[in-house]
Formats: sequence, C-alpha cells, structure tokens
Amino acid sequence: MSFTIRPIQPADNPVIASIIRNTLEEFGANHPGTVYYDKTTDALYELFQKEKSAYFIAEKDGKIVGGGGTYPTDGLPADTCELVKMYLLPEARGTGLGSQLITICIEQAKTFGFNKIYLETMNELKAALKVYARMGFFYLDGPMGHSGHFGCPLWMIKIL
Repeated sequence: MSFTIRPIQPADNPVIASIIRNTLEEFGANHPGTVYYDKTTDALYELFQKEKSAYFIAEKDGKIVGGGGTYPTDGLPADTCELVKMYLLPEARGTGLGSQLITICIEQAKTFGFNKIYLETMNELKAALKVYARMGFFYLDGPMGHSGHFGCPLWMIKIL
C-alpha cells in the first residue's frame, strides 16, 4: 500500500483533529489529561510552527489517513524531543504506515539535533505499544517533561 507523507498544512487541522479524537474514542482512551481534551489538537498546524518541531500528514489517494510528529515538549532535556499525536485511521493500520511515520519523525528529530525521542501513551493502544517496542522504544518508570497529559500512564524513550 502506498502513502504520501507531507508536512501539515493549515487546511489539515480539522481532519487530523477528528482522526485523533475518533481514534481515542474507538479505543476507549478519550480520558481527561490526553490530547482528546487538549485545545491545541484543533490547531496542530499552528502548534508545529515552533522551532525544532514537525508534524507529518499521511494520505492515501488524496485522503488524510493519519499523522504524527516530533515536538520539543517543555521540561524535556535539551537533547530530547517527544513523538506526538501519532494516530491512524483503521484502514491505514497494519500497513506499515505507523512504522514509516515514526521513522520519518526519528530522522527529523536527528536533523534537529536530538539524541533521544520520548513518548507518552496508554494501555488501550495495544497495537501501537507493540510497534514502539519493535522500533526500539523502551519503558520508563515515570514521565518526563511537562506535556500536561496526566491521562497517559505509560512512558517510553528511544536513544537515537
């Protein structure tokens, strides 16, 4: 299956926000303290104008099917960024797209000069947990930085 991956554009905001929220609802992970309730979820293009951040949109035949990005989350060590807002529509799961997006995000993080990439996630997202582990992320005992996502009880990191 072939996907196009490109940087986010302003017109993508409502579509990717809907994908993020619908995915969290699908898995019963639409908890307080997650991106579900984060007001920036509705303005990802604007959020990712911050220096050393990037968000990528995945399309299949011109339809947005997901996205993911890297972000220099407040409170993280200077050599660490966060893998953020990685969500795919059901039709794009199990195709290798998630791994492809993560790889692009890792390469972007290296370009920005980061040595580690951190993420926060939830038990409900079992398939994603397997992908993260397969890609070299390992579990931490507690959170890093100040994402404000207290509803994410799992934390992982990868050395780049």
